[in-house]
Amino acid sequence: MVLRLRLYSALYPSWGPICLFPRSFASCSGNPASCCTMPQLGLLHGRAWAVLFGQLRRPPGAVCIRAVHSHSQVAEAALATQLKPHQEKSNFIIKTPKGTRDLSPEQMVVREKILDMVVSCFKRHGAKGLDTPAFELKEMLTEKYGEDSGLVYDLKDQGGELLSLRYDLTVPFARYLAMNKVKKMKRYHVGKVWRRESPTIAQGRYREFCQCDFDIAGQFDPMIPDAECLKIMCEILSGLQLGDFLIKMSWKDVRHEMVAKKGLAAEVADRIWDYVQCHGGVSLVQQMFQDPRLSQNKQALEGLGDLKLLFEYLTLFGIAEKISFDLSLARGLDYYTGVIYEAVLLQTPAHAEEEPRNVGSVAAGGRYDGLVGMFDPKGHNVPCVGLSIGVERIFSIVEQRMKTFGEKIRTTETQVFVATPQKNFLQERLKLIAELWDAGIKAELMYKNNPKLLTQLHYCENTGIPLVVIIGEQELKEGVIKLRSVANREEVAITRENLVAEIQKRLSES
Repeated sequence: MVLRLRLYSALYPSWGPICLFPRSFASCSGNPASCCTMPQLGLLHGRAWAVLFGQLRRPPGAVCIRAVHSHSQVAEAALATQLKPHQEKSNFIIKTPKGTRDLSPEQMVVREKILDMVVSCFKRHGAKGLDTPAFELKEMLTEKYGEDSGLVYDLKDQGGELLSLRYDLTVPFARYLAMNKVKKMKRYHVGKVWRRESPTIAQGRYREFCQCDFDIAGQFDPMIPDAECLKIMCEILSGLQLGDFLIKMSWKDVRHEMVAKKGLAAEVADRIWDYVQCHGGVSLVQQMFQDPRLSQNKQALEGLGDLKLLFEYLTLFGIAEKISFDLSLARGLDYYTGVIYEAVLLQTPAHAEEEPRNVGSVAAGGRYDGLVGMFDPKGHNVPCVGLSIGVERIFSIVEQRMKTFGEKIRTTETQVFVATPQKNFLQERLKLIAELWDAGIKAELMYKNNPKLLTQLHYCENTGIPLVVIIGEQELKEGVIKLRSVANREEVAITRENLVAEIQKRLSES
């Protein structure tokens, strides 16, 4: 559809009357006299134009765009959107909502590096990317989060559907599996989630925050997917160089699980409490195997057998020393059904005799074999296990560390700056930068006709651009370009046909 738009202005009467209509409207001849016409218009405020052009969004079934009969009508509509009581303006505070924040260009560089490292690890393990809507039907999120359900953000009724912002990425993933009847999938998902909790900015706890999830769905042999999830946790945390960390594992709601679902006698479950306060590695599992009270129960032996198998796989992966078996650990989400785990950073002690101190959780996950069945009409389950990386917490730690050591951050990836020492060389600079862009080189120039060379060179030094190409009258006459290294300020003349190759060579060596 081609849109004809003719404007009549009091400043330019020769333009003629205004006509606003799609050519495809059968009933509109294109003649302003038989269509929507307007008297002379002066220059209008931007919002007045918004009112006017808003008429263009009428559905195609309309015969013609509704006429706006006078300049005053448009002005009144614009005025109504702008006028507010004086006291409201004076009390207005520009800020972000509670529990949210803007990210500066410097912060975005840090965040993108963290996310790139996390996602590259997920892909290295064969995960596929997935995205889901930022909001779900409210009933999809109901009764999935236990006591945390009150933290879900509900939206007002829109078009007959009760909606809520997603609380995490796990429940939408389970909904996706059930809705599409997917039985096996290894996926990763990076996206924002929202929770109505009290924010603690210093600890990286917000109401709006980013999650990075990795999950394995499907029926597989015991503990192999679980071991891979723990391996991924170790790879990411080691790669980010956050310091020493420890991953704790646990059974969630042990007594309820074993008594109500596994048939374990209540008195036997109560005896397990003696072990809840214990934590350790594979030696603790072996110790529990030898306990006469546990060794006589089939269900307890099966659970311990799975943990023993898990530690065998973790040993093969070379990460067993990073794992601590801790029966006291519990997570508040209702959908976990088996082993859960979280990774905590350990602060280096000030004195050698002290033990490392827990300074916060940076990743968590677990097994949730029954969640998909809650969405399936026939209750068919798809066993799942996964993990979530606490990006906000990690970002806060990295950001604080960079401030402590005074690390500088480049906010752009520009590789080459196109400069000139002379006036009237804008066209030559534009030709040259187009050649660099077409060759895939990240390049910039200054948006001035006649910039000073010193200003251009200072810009490169301040922003960390490594190379400068300089073109002037002498270079143009000789058919060469000067290539300058910003770090050592050395310059060499390169023929124009060899310039791209020389730049690419230097960039590959740096």
